[in-house]
Amino acid sequence: MQKSTLTFRLLVFMLFALPTFAMTANAAPLQVGQSAPIFQLQAHAGDPVSLAARRGKGWTVLYFYPKAGTPGCTAQACAFRDAIELIRKQNAEVYGISTDDVQDLLAFHQQYKLTFTLLSDADAKVSEAYGVKMPILNMAKRWTFIVDPDLTIRRIDDDVDPALDAKRVAETLKQLQASGN
Repeated sequence: MQKSTLTFRLLVFMLFALPTFAMTANAAPLQVGQSAPIFQLQAHAGDPVSLAARRGKGWTVLYFYPKAGTPGCTAQACAFRDAIELIRKQNAEVYGISTDDVQDLLAFHQQYKLTFTLLSDADAKVSEAYGVKMPILNMAKRWTFIVDPDLTIRRIDDDVDPALDAKRVAETLKQLQASGN
């Protein structure tokens, strides 16, 4: 068998088969009702953003995505861009988190005229803390977390439709706030 065929098969195995069988480094997955892991990451514009600074300042939406510029990630980012005012009316702020570097996030942010902050988790430590890091690969799975003003996780979505995520988040924020959670 040719070396290029073996390389291709190994790559396909790593991308599709291993994530199905392997677990992330997190021993216990995060649960609704737990405190959100605190972090500080660099934003697309270069400034540091700390989750701790959000305490008492409204709801926080953290959406993790694999790679800026790919079709699903672009659809998701544009959906959040288009729904951002509706989400902000629910006293919430959106942060997109990926393992892309700051320069790639800045280009992605500018190209699609995004109106919320993208955060670089280049070493995947935050992705690991949230249990969304793909095994072996330095990429995050597509998950969304809704965090209340006390920084308690109120919703975890691990079955995200990129095009519908923003709409679901806006609806969920209304429900959570109406129920007092």
